[in-house]
Amino acid sequence: MFVKLTMILLLIASAVFALDSGDKAADFALKTGGGQEVKLSDFSGKNLVVIFISTKCPYSQAFNKVMADLSKDYAAKGITVIGINSNKAETAADVAAHAKEHFPFQVLKDEENKVADLYGAQVTPEAFVIDGKGMIVYHGALGNSKSPTTDASRANSDDIRSALDELIAGKQIARDKTKAFGCSIKRV
Repeated sequence: MFVKLTMILLLIASAVFALDSGDKAADFALKTGGGQEVKLSDFSGKNLVVIFISTKCPYSQAFNKVMADLSKDYAAKGITVIGINSNKAETAADVAAHAKEHFPFQVLKDEENKVADLYGAQVTPEAFVIDGKGMIVYHGALGNSKSPTTDASRANSDDIRSALDELIAGKQIARDKTKAFGCSIKRV
């Protein structure tokens, strides 16, 4: 009973204290599948997209190409994309193999869900856009926030692209929060 109560309180606390648009992004240090440590502070002064992903979730899988295209399309515009996998049932080796097959960007393993908890990430895929000053300027879905899908042919990045285009143009982001949808992050 105590364990169940503790888990419920942790879920409530993570929702209440989740980082959101307008908040300072919390620094973290995680490792790539190759063992290289990557810190948020490594991207200081740069615009960054952090996407919580999964190797198994059908929603996240439907957006693999969308995430890869997003990274390719915005790299020349000064925006870096990184992925974070926080699912307890997905090993670092699984994450590295999945990343190598699907993504042109680094995917980090959050073994103990510390970063997912810190950011209040709940589902995969779920995105946070962090500007060069280290502020979260967008939080939510990659796309299809009003019509969730597991169909890769219908998946898009319309929601986040609008935010990225406004960020690049130096404009205030009109829609800085959308509803992320997907599979829940399986915590330790």
